[in-house]
Amino acid sequence: MSIDSRAVVDSSASLAPGVSVGAYSIIGAEVEIGAGTTVGPHVVITGPTVIGKENRFYSFSSVGDDPQDKKYAGEPTRLEIGDRNVVREYCTINRGTKQGGSVTRIGDDNWIMAYVHIAHDCLIANNTVFANNASLAGHVKVDDFAVLGGFTLVHQFCSIGAHSFSGMGSTLSKDLPPYVMASGNPATPRGLNSEGLKRRGFSSDAIRVLRQAYKILFRSGLTLAQALEKLKILEQEKEEIAVLVSFLEHSQRSILR
Repeated sequence: MSIDSRAVVDSSASLAPGVSVGAYSIIGAEVEIGAGTTVGPHVVITGPTVIGKENRFYSFSSVGDDPQDKKYAGEPTRLEIGDRNVVREYCTINRGTKQGGSVTRIGDDNWIMAYVHIAHDCLIANNTVFANNASLAGHVKVDDFAVLGGFTLVHQFCSIGAHSFSGMGSTLSKDLPPYVMASGNPATPRGLNSEGLKRRGFSSDAIRVLRQAYKILFRSGLTLAQALEKLKILEQEKEEIAVLVSFLEHSQRSILR
Protein backbone atom coordinates (compact mmCIF):
# COMPACT_ATOMS: atom_id res chain seq x y z
CA MET A 1 0.00 0.00 0.00
CA SER A 2 0.97 3.60 -0.60
CA ILE A 3 -0.79 5.94 1.81
CA ASP A 4 0.22 9.57 1.83
CA SER A 5 1.16 10.79 5.29
CA ARG A 6 -1.42 13.57 4.97
CA ALA A 7 -4.30 11.15 4.34
CA VAL A 8 -6.61 9.92 7.12
CA VAL A 9 -7.51 6.23 7.11
CA ASP A 10 -9.80 4.81 9.79
CA SER A 11 -8.30 1.91 11.69
CA SER A 12 -11.29 -0.29 10.81
CA ALA A 13 -10.93 0.28 7.05
CA SER A 14 -9.61 -2.65 5.02
CA LEU A 15 -7.20 -1.81 2.21
CA ALA A 16 -5.81 -4.59 0.00
CA PRO A 17 -2.24 -4.70 -1.32
CA GLY A 18 -1.50 -2.19 -4.04
CA VAL A 19 -4.03 0.41 -2.88
CA SER A 20 -2.85 4.00 -3.18
CA VAL A 21 -4.34 6.89 -1.16
CA GLY A 22 -3.44 10.48 -1.98
CA ALA A 23 -2.89 13.53 0.19
CA TYR A 24 -5.80 14.83 2.29
CA SER A 25 -8.09 11.95 1.37
CA ILE A 26 -10.27 10.42 4.08
CA ILE A 27 -11.11 6.73 4.21
CA GLY A 28 -13.79 6.14 6.83
CA ALA A 29 -14.92 3.24 8.96
CA GLU A 30 -16.39 0.12 7.35
CA VAL A 31 -14.72 0.77 4.00
CA GLU A 32 -13.14 -2.08 2.02
CA ILE A 33 -10.95 -1.29 -0.99
CA GLY A 34 -9.67 -3.95 -3.38
CA ALA A 35 -6.17 -4.47 -4.74
CA GLY A 36 -4.72 -1.95 -7.17
CA THR A 37 -7.31 0.77 -6.56
CA THR A 38 -6.05 4.35 -6.64
CA VAL A 39 -7.66 7.00 -4.46
CA GLY A 40 -6.41 10.42 -5.51
CA PRO A 41 -5.98 13.48 -3.29
CA HIS A 42 -8.93 15.11 -1.53
CA VAL A 43 -11.27 12.12 -1.93
CA VAL A 44 -13.75 11.17 0.82
CA ILE A 45 -14.96 7.56 1.05
CA THR A 46 -17.32 6.65 3.88
CA GLY A 47 -18.95 3.35 4.73
CA PRO A 48 -20.34 0.85 4.78
CA THR A 49 -18.75 0.72 1.30
CA VAL A 50 -17.11 -2.14 -0.58
CA ILE A 51 -14.90 -1.28 -3.57
CA GLY A 52 -13.34 -3.84 -5.89
CA LYS A 53 -10.03 -3.99 -7.74
CA GLU A 54 -8.21 -1.49 -9.95
CA ASN A 55 -10.64 1.39 -9.61
CA ARG A 56 -9.52 5.01 -9.80
CA PHE A 57 -11.06 7.90 -7.86
CA TYR A 58 -10.09 11.45 -8.76
CA SER A 59 -9.94 14.56 -6.59
CA PHE A 60 -12.89 15.81 -4.56
CA SER A 61 -15.20 12.89 -5.26
CA SER A 62 -17.52 11.90 -2.38
CA VAL A 63 -18.21 8.18 -2.28
CA GLY A 64 -20.48 6.25 0.07
CA ASP A 65 -21.96 9.08 2.08
CA ASP A 66 -25.54 9.19 3.44
CA PRO A 67 -28.41 9.09 0.92
CA GLN A 68 -30.08 12.40 0.14
CA ASP A 69 -33.49 11.17 1.23
CA LYS A 70 -35.56 12.73 4.02
CA LYS A 71 -36.79 9.29 5.05
CA TYR A 72 -33.24 8.19 5.86
CA ALA A 73 -32.84 7.93 9.62
CA GLY A 74 -29.36 6.49 9.97
CA GLU A 75 -30.18 2.88 9.08
CA PRO A 76 -27.21 0.69 8.07
CA THR A 77 -27.12 0.80 4.28
CA ARG A 78 -24.24 0.29 1.87
CA LEU A 79 -22.53 1.06 -1.42
CA GLU A 80 -20.98 -1.66 -3.59
CA ILE A 81 -18.59 -0.85 -6.43
CA GLY A 82 -17.03 -3.48 -8.71
CA ASP A 83 -13.73 -3.47 -10.60
CA ARG A 84 -11.91 -1.12 -13.00
CA ASN A 85 -14.27 1.82 -12.67
CA VAL A 86 -13.09 5.40 -13.23
CA VAL A 87 -14.71 8.09 -11.07
CA ARG A 88 -13.62 11.58 -12.04
CA GLU A 89 -13.53 14.85 -10.14
CA TYR A 90 -16.38 16.03 -7.88
CA CYS A 91 -18.61 12.98 -8.33
CA THR A 92 -21.11 12.07 -5.61
CA ILE A 93 -22.20 8.47 -5.11
CA ASN A 94 -24.57 7.81 -2.20
CA ARG A 95 -25.40 4.67 -0.23
CA GLY A 96 -28.84 3.05 -0.44
CA THR A 97 -31.93 3.42 1.73
CA LYS A 98 -33.80 0.82 3.73
CA GLN A 99 -36.94 1.43 1.66
CA GLY A 100 -35.04 0.95 -1.62
CA GLY A 101 -33.24 -2.30 -0.81
CA SER A 102 -30.43 -0.82 1.30
CA VAL A 103 -27.79 -0.81 -1.45
CA THR A 104 -26.48 1.34 -4.26
CA ARG A 105 -24.53 -0.86 -6.66
CA ILE A 106 -22.09 -0.11 -9.48
CA GLY A 107 -20.68 -2.92 -11.61
CA ASP A 108 -17.42 -3.11 -13.58
CA ASP A 109 -15.62 -1.00 -16.19
CA ASN A 110 -17.80 2.08 -15.91
CA TRP A 111 -16.54 5.53 -16.96
CA ILE A 112 -18.01 8.19 -14.68
CA MET A 113 -16.94 11.71 -15.62
CA ALA A 114 -16.75 14.89 -13.55
CA TYR A 115 -19.65 16.16 -11.42
CA VAL A 116 -21.80 13.06 -11.97
CA HIS A 117 -24.35 12.31 -9.24
CA ILE A 118 -25.51 8.74 -8.58
CA ALA A 119 -28.21 8.78 -5.93
CA HIS A 120 -29.39 6.23 -3.39
CA ASP A 121 -30.47 2.75 -4.50
CA CYS A 122 -29.29 3.15 -8.10
CA LEU A 123 -28.18 -0.04 -9.84
CA ILE A 124 -25.51 0.50 -12.51
CA ALA A 125 -24.42 -2.46 -14.63
CA ASN A 126 -21.15 -2.66 -16.62
CA ASN A 127 -19.34 -0.67 -19.31
CA THR A 128 -21.56 2.40 -19.02
CA VAL A 129 -20.49 5.99 -19.70
CA PHE A 130 -21.73 8.98 -17.73
CA ALA A 131 -20.58 12.25 -19.30
CA ASN A 132 -19.98 15.37 -17.21
CA ASN A 133 -22.84 16.44 -14.92
CA ALA A 134 -25.14 13.52 -15.72
CA SER A 135 -27.37 13.02 -12.67
CA LEU A 136 -29.45 10.07 -11.52
CA ALA A 137 -32.23 10.46 -8.98
CA GLY A 138 -32.90 7.60 -6.57
CA HIS A 139 -33.73 4.04 -7.61
CA VAL A 140 -32.57 4.41 -11.23
CA LYS A 141 -31.41 1.28 -13.08
CA VAL A 142 -28.84 1.53 -15.89
CA ASP A 143 -28.02 -1.51 -18.03
CA ASP A 144 -24.79 -2.51 -19.81
CA PHE A 145 -23.14 -0.16 -22.32
CA ALA A 146 -25.66 2.67 -21.84
CA VAL A 147 -24.25 6.15 -22.52
CA LEU A 148 -25.61 9.27 -20.82
CA GLY A 149 -24.60 12.55 -22.46
CA GLY A 150 -23.48 15.56 -20.49
CA PHE A 151 -26.10 17.15 -18.21
CA THR A 152 -28.54 14.28 -18.70
CA LEU A 153 -31.10 14.25 -15.86
CA VAL A 154 -32.90 11.01 -14.98
CA HIS A 155 -36.09 10.91 -12.91
CA GLN A 156 -36.32 8.55 -9.95
CA PHE A 157 -37.31 4.93 -10.62
CA CYS A 158 -36.49 5.16 -14.34
CA SER A 159 -34.70 2.37 -16.21
CA ILE A 160 -32.09 2.95 -18.92
CA GLY A 161 -31.77 0.03 -21.34
CA ALA A 162 -28.61 -1.65 -22.61
CA HIS A 163 -26.76 0.06 -25.49
CA SER A 164 -29.00 3.13 -25.29
CA PHE A 165 -27.79 6.71 -25.66
CA SER A 166 -29.04 10.04 -24.34
CA GLY A 167 -28.01 13.32 -25.94
CA MET A 168 -26.52 16.29 -24.13
CA GLY A 169 -28.92 18.08 -21.79
CA SER A 170 -31.66 15.47 -21.99
CA THR A 171 -34.27 14.95 -19.28
CA LEU A 172 -35.57 11.41 -18.94
CA SER A 173 -38.82 11.06 -17.00
CA LYS A 174 -39.75 7.65 -18.45
CA ASP A 175 -37.82 4.49 -19.29
CA LEU A 176 -35.35 4.58 -22.19
CA PRO A 177 -35.51 1.23 -24.07
CA PRO A 178 -32.41 -0.71 -25.12
CA TYR A 179 -30.62 0.29 -28.34
CA VAL A 180 -32.49 3.62 -28.60
CA MET A 181 -31.11 7.17 -28.86
CA ALA A 182 -33.09 9.92 -27.16
CA SER A 183 -32.61 13.62 -26.58
CA GLY A 184 -34.49 16.75 -25.64
CA ASN A 185 -36.35 18.25 -22.70
CA PRO A 186 -38.39 16.19 -22.25
CA ALA A 187 -36.44 13.53 -24.13
CA THR A 188 -38.00 11.78 -27.11
CA PRO A 189 -36.71 8.90 -29.27
CA ARG A 190 -34.40 10.00 -32.10
CA GLY A 191 -33.48 6.70 -33.73
CA LEU A 192 -31.56 3.50 -33.25
CA ASN A 193 -28.10 3.77 -31.66
CA SER A 194 -26.67 2.11 -34.76
CA GLU A 195 -23.17 3.61 -34.51
CA GLY A 196 -22.80 2.41 -30.93
CA LEU A 197 -24.01 -1.05 -31.92
CA LYS A 198 -21.47 -1.23 -34.76
CA ARG A 199 -18.66 -0.29 -32.39
CA ARG A 200 -19.68 -3.09 -30.05
CA GLY A 201 -19.66 -5.75 -32.74
CA PHE A 202 -23.34 -6.12 -33.58
CA SER A 203 -23.72 -7.71 -37.01
CA SER A 204 -25.34 -5.83 -39.88
CA ASP A 205 -28.16 -8.37 -39.81
CA ALA A 206 -28.79 -7.80 -36.10
CA ILE A 207 -28.86 -4.03 -36.66
CA ARG A 208 -31.29 -4.51 -39.56
CA VAL A 209 -33.71 -6.41 -37.33
CA LEU A 210 -33.33 -3.84 -34.55
CA ARG A 211 -34.19 -1.08 -37.02
CA GLN A 212 -37.32 -3.02 -37.85
CA ALA A 213 -38.14 -3.30 -34.17
CA TYR A 214 -37.60 0.44 -33.72
CA LYS A 215 -40.08 1.21 -36.51
CA ILE A 216 -42.66 -1.12 -34.93
CA LEU A 217 -42.26 0.50 -31.54
CA PHE A 218 -42.04 4.16 -32.49
CA ARG A 219 -43.27 4.73 -36.05
CA SER A 220 -46.11 2.29 -36.65
CA GLY A 221 -48.84 4.18 -34.81
CA LEU A 222 -49.50 1.08 -32.69
CA THR A 223 -50.24 1.19 -29.00
CA LEU A 224 -47.46 -0.10 -26.77
CA ALA A 225 -49.38 -3.34 -26.18
CA GLN A 226 -49.91 -3.86 -29.92
CA ALA A 227 -46.26 -3.13 -30.69
CA LEU A 228 -45.16 -5.56 -28.01
CA GLU A 229 -47.17 -8.37 -29.61
CA LYS A 230 -45.44 -7.75 -32.94
CA LEU A 231 -42.03 -7.64 -31.27
CA LYS A 232 -42.68 -10.99 -29.60
CA ILE A 233 -43.06 -12.48 -33.08
CA LEU A 234 -39.86 -10.75 -34.25
CA GLU A 235 -37.83 -11.98 -31.28
CA GLN A 236 -37.95 -15.48 -32.73
CA GLU A 237 -35.65 -14.15 -35.47
CA LYS A 238 -33.01 -12.43 -33.32
CA GLU A 239 -32.10 -12.85 -29.66
CA GLU A 240 -31.36 -9.11 -29.41
CA ILE A 241 -35.12 -8.47 -29.71
CA ALA A 242 -35.69 -10.61 -26.61
CA VAL A 243 -33.73 -8.05 -24.58
CA LEU A 244 -36.04 -5.31 -25.84
CA VAL A 245 -39.19 -7.35 -25.21
CA SER A 246 -38.12 -8.18 -21.65
CA PHE A 247 -37.38 -4.50 -20.95
CA LEU A 248 -40.80 -3.43 -22.21
CA GLU A 249 -42.58 -6.12 -20.20
CA HIS A 250 -40.85 -5.02 -16.99
CA SER A 251 -41.08 -1.25 -17.49
CA GLN A 252 -42.48 0.46 -14.40
CA ARG A 253 -42.80 4.01 -15.72
CA SER A 254 -43.70 3.24 -19.34
CA ILE A 255 -41.26 4.26 -22.05
CA LEU A 256 -40.29 7.41 -23.92
CA ARG A 257 -42.41 7.59 -27.10
